[in-house]
Amino acid sequence: MPALWIAHVTVTDEEAYGRYAKLAGPALEKHGGHFIARAARYVQLEGRDHPRNVVAKFPSLEAAETCYHSAEYQAALDHARGASERDLVIVETTE
Repeated sequence: MPALWIAHVTVTDEEAYGRYAKLAGPALEKHGGHFIARAARYVQLEGRDHPRNVVAKFPSLEAAETCYHSAEYQAALDHARGASERDLVIVETTE
């Protein structure tokens, strides 16, 4: 079953986070992921507001989790650490 990678992000260092974003896309694509929403308009209805919201779709929950732990994504993530506050969850879809 497909899965969604959902990130809610507050960027605190635009330059460093830009380096993360440049590397993260190719890492996701390598594991079959693609962005379906990325820093687009949104409405916060409940919970803590993060001005950047990202959703990527993967062929499976396992593929998304493997991507997260991959060397390529971890290298990208090194630039986001200290440059953002992030919440990330992977959710299996029903379709």
